[in-house]
Amino acid sequence: MAETGGPDVLALREVPDPEPGPGDLVVEVEAAGVNFADIYQRTGLYSRELPFVVGAEGAGTVVGVGANVDEFGLGDVVAWADGGSSCAELAGVRADRAVPVPPGVPTDVAAAVLLQGLTAHYLVHDTYRLSAGSRCLVHAAAGGVGLLAVQMAKKLGAEVFATCGSDEKSEIARAAGADHVVNYRTQDFAAAIAAVAGAHTLDVVYDGVGKATFDRGLDLLRPRGTMVTFGNASGPVDPVPPLTLMAKGSLYLTRPTLKDYVATRDELRTRAADVFGWVADGTLDVRIGGRFPLADAAAAHRQLESRTTTGKLLLIP
Repeated sequence: MAETGGPDVLALREVPDPEPGPGDLVVEVEAAGVNFADIYQRTGLYSRELPFVVGAEGAGTVVGVGANVDEFGLGDVVAWADGGSSCAELAGVRADRAVPVPPGVPTDVAAAVLLQGLTAHYLVHDTYRLSAGSRCLVHAAAGGVGLLAVQMAKKLGAEVFATCGSDEKSEIARAAGADHVVNYRTQDFAAAIAAVAGAHTLDVVYDGVGKATFDRGLDLLRPRGTMVTFGNASGPVDPVPPLTLMAKGSLYLTRPTLKDYVATRDELRTRAADVFGWVADGTLDVRIGGRFPLADAAAAHRQLESRTTTGKLLLIP
């Protein structure tokens, strides 16, 4: 894309095939994930130098290997969550940011699960580590990250409260294991959760929605509870005075991002191995909400922005 703006700035263009430099792979892309981060880059909320090929996440087969790459070879199936330029037939990917896709995981599922699976993994294991008896709230629990976070939270023994935007999505969240589900379009989610859990009793809120849910989420936390705001689906959160956190019970507030939780090769490989292992053994169910041809990237962005999706959207070259 050559300019920022609405979905219509996305256009299919012929560009030269990438060549693998030292430490690089060239991958024939089987599927590319569509994420809110792509939308934030498209609109300019997240700055990138123009022009650029959109898409951070994908999976496919290695067709080119640069010098100094020992871990991968031609024909290997790999996936990546922060490679950049993924919405293409061929993508150049740094070898140290790619991970192998095990035989038990279909390539399109690998593309659908990696970025959001890594995100859900760090949220529930590290940003605020859940354990048996923890009480958490997962917003947008029928979305890509939300569905995976619910399943991982239950795996850790937590009691999971969830919000969704429709009755259909609520049933999907329940099927994923959520203990208590609120349709925030028909109920005051904070009042409904407090009626079940009591006032100020949650250990952590995982909020990928942002502006529309943030303030009410703070009021559900116990003293010294943790607010994890990790997305902006409804818009960026307004600035929060530190004294507000004090007044509401010495709360912790963090705004994490994936790159800081997969900063080393070992951390990336370990998290990815967990996620793919759980997919392969059936512990983690991955829902693909739609597949779009590459030429219909704008339609995929519109659908994700509408917040009507369940699971993950993919672009198929």
